[in-house]
Amino acid sequence: MTDASSTPAIPVTIHRSDYRAPDWSIPDIALDFALGIDVTKVGAALSVVRDADAPVPLTLRGDGLTPAAVRVDGEVWNDWRMDGSDLIVDLGERTAATVEVDTVIDPASNTQLSGLYASGGLLCTQCEAEGFRRITFHPDRPDVLSRYKVRMQGDKTAFPILLSNGNCVDQGEEGSDHWALWEDPWPKPSYLFALVAGDLVVNKDSFTTMSGREVELGIWVRGGDQDRTGHAMQALKDSMAWDERVYGREYDLDLFNIVAVSDFNMGAMENKGLNIFNTRYILADPDTATDIDYDGVEGVVAHEYFHNWSGNRVTCRDWFQLSLKEGFTVFRDQNFSADMGSPPVKRIEDVRLLRAAQFPEDAGPLAHPIRPDSFQEISNFYTATIYNKGAEIIRMMATMVGPDRFRKGTDLYFDRHDGEAATCEDFVRAIEEGAGIDLAQFRRWYEQAGTPRLKLSLTDEAGHWSLDIVQTVPPTPGQPEKAPMMMPLRLAAFAMDGSGDALADTLVTVTGATQRIALGKFAARPALSVNRGFSAPIIVDFERGPGELAWLAAHDDDPFARYEALQQLMLDTLVAAVSGKTGDTRAVIDAVGRTLAGAASDPAFVAEAVLLPSEAFIGDQMVTVDPDAIRRERLALQAAIGTALESEWRAILAGSAPPATDLSSKAKGGRRLRGVALAYLAATGTDDAPALAFGIFSDADGMTERQAALATLAHGDSDERVAALDIFYQRYRDNPLVLDKWFQVQAWSLRGDTVDAVKALAQHPDFTLANPNRVRSLYGALTGNQAAFHQADGKGYKLIADLVIALDPKNPQTSAKMIPPLGRWKRFDEGRQALMKAELERILAQPGLSRDVTEQASKSLLG
Repeated sequence: MTDASSTPAIPVTIHRSDYRAPDWSIPDIALDFALGIDVTKVGAALSVVRDADAPVPLTLRGDGLTPAAVRVDGEVWNDWRMDGSDLIVDLGERTAATVEVDTVIDPASNTQLSGLYASGGLLCTQCEAEGFRRITFHPDRPDVLSRYKVRMQGDKTAFPILLSNGNCVDQGEEGSDHWALWEDPWPKPSYLFALVAGDLVVNKDSFTTMSGREVELGIWVRGGDQDRTGHAMQALKDSMAWDERVYGREYDLDLFNIVAVSDFNMGAMENKGLNIFNTRYILADPDTATDIDYDGVEGVVAHEYFHNWSGNRVTCRDWFQLSLKEGFTVFRDQNFSADMGSPPVKRIEDVRLLRAAQFPEDAGPLAHPIRPDSFQEISNFYTATIYNKGAEIIRMMATMVGPDRFRKGTDLYFDRHDGEAATCEDFVRAIEEGAGIDLAQFRRWYEQAGTPRLKLSLTDEAGHWSLDIVQTVPPTPGQPEKAPMMMPLRLAAFAMDGSGDALADTLVTVTGATQRIALGKFAARPALSVNRGFSAPIIVDFERGPGELAWLAAHDDDPFARYEALQQLMLDTLVAAVSGKTGDTRAVIDAVGRTLAGAASDPAFVAEAVLLPSEAFIGDQMVTVDPDAIRRERLALQAAIGTALESEWRAILAGSAPPATDLSSKAKGGRRLRGVALAYLAATGTDDAPALAFGIFSDADGMTERQAALATLAHGDSDERVAALDIFYQRYRDNPLVLDKWFQVQAWSLRGDTVDAVKALAQHPDFTLANPNRVRSLYGALTGNQAAFHQADGKGYKLIADLVIALDPKNPQTSAKMIPPLGRWKRFDEGRQALMKAELERILAQPGLSRDVTEQASKSLLG
């Protein structure tokens, strides 16, 4: 990433079609660090080998660097020049050489948190995607793989712990300094380089691999935090065992370290043998972490560990192939989490996230295929499309071929490309050959953006019923016309008359723009269960009445399909109400009541099923989003359900909450259902709701119940709300991760003054723009609060634009991620459109704007 002051007004667009193999490879690199918070000296010795047929200069990328010295084969070298920020070294006729470059960097001033930076006295790195060039000059591209030898030296009081990739092969002391030498035997790209130095303590454990090797495990944190690392350590060991069992992949070093840091742009980073994590995905105990936090720790630890094979041993040829590692690894961590808990609930959670984050992205100005054709700033492509839709594309392949054939394909992929920089095409070809399937048409998922829509209708021919499918893929920026996609579609059909006629779960492959599927003989129109398990990431348009949806919600044998039926029933009712029509509220209430009858046996599923669709998802169903009407009608339906089923909700709350230390799926489901019950009761406006919520808040033995009660109170205007917010703040003011929750629940509030409250909270002494978690907890939460963010006077839009402008010079990555909500302006009325566009124009008018923000804002303005 470049400094804002040196960024060109119009960023250069990089095209996938322009890829060419590197002219020089670097088999080995030695790095020597003299560490300091304000001054760190870096010596890099690159063993370079020319791969080009003819002599060509060596181009080393840099960002904010000036070479202090350049040497070639031990001699001072003068035949070099700077081309913008890049170092060009002319090596003449040499086909191999050792090129040494010395640089000096200032970690303390690195507010971008990319490269080597300081975080609360620690020195740590983040090199994906292009942070290594902020440390030293290097090609800094993922298809240049090297073996690294890293020497670090620094004051042993300031930096008692010195960590890097691989194994520590030597260490010693020199006066007040000490040093450590690390070697990584596995070739890796520069984005996987990692270094951490500082005052840390460790939770140590070990894992014995399937071949009998003992691996030393370490989770490094600040003093006092080690007691909150037990869940992360267990997740790591579970992940290692799962990857051996499911994919046959064994860990390949004798050491695996994780370090938790407070200031981090991402969730975590899979650096070879030294993962660096945002503290929110490592630290957890019942008092400070919710069940969602525990699940997040488990999932992210697994994700980064699984990258050891799907990302590290087999890496990306270029950044256009980002979904090669991220989509595949998300698919792997989703399946791991499903195996560790409730598969139906995990699937519901994953689909809800996909619809909340990726479907709007696919329908907006920032839509792109999971293998993009071009970009201006790669950090903008760490998107829900790359990660979550990418995982769905892998899931579709696995669904079509079955687990055994899919395993053959992944074995072929890992074995064929081990130690290489591969492409998405390499992965598809391995599945194709290993599983014995023709995926020629399926490759369109990598090429075309947009969410396919299937319009379904039933046809009756003398009692023989068929399903007619019409497939369309909507136009997206740069892709006005689309070809039909290939996708697996799981379906079933049931007779609602009790005759027992049915089409059992069936997997069909949809390939055409139109297609007919025979369902069988039924005396009357069957109830159709379609896209069971969410077998394809699509939108289904299918007219089903309240009676059919209610029947499916009660009787479908696929848990996800039952959830979908109830959600669709709620959605139809809400959309009708927002549009001024009369929805079938009674059918919704009856269906929720029947679902609650199963709460004792499966509270986790019931808690998810009875939740109303989010305001944003309701808006996604409308041509023009009306945030105020959506909030009004959603609250009205919530109140109607709360009132009609008040005794059921009170019965749920009257029972004992599962102890916070019980992390079983059933216990987590029980706590989740209690939170849902409390929200429904509060929506009724019953007089005792604030006192009831405050009682739960006060008596809670863990954060899950405490935060759920606080969030419920935060929506209202009671004395209990004021007291709970103050008690929570005073109790946790010294815990940054929990204080993020305090900011977040206020930004999520349904109160009419939420935008003003967020503006005031941005001036709070505990708020800072320097920490990405804190920025996301306040401003990110506001953008997810649809009615507040889209307040008709435009205050929410201005607040976010002000943030982007203030944050961009400090941290372009985090700043740019705040822009997409403004880019959905076409979905709203003319007044809001004008206000959103004006803020995007104001952002783009700022001098010295980063590439990150320029790309996001300019594309968003196009709509």
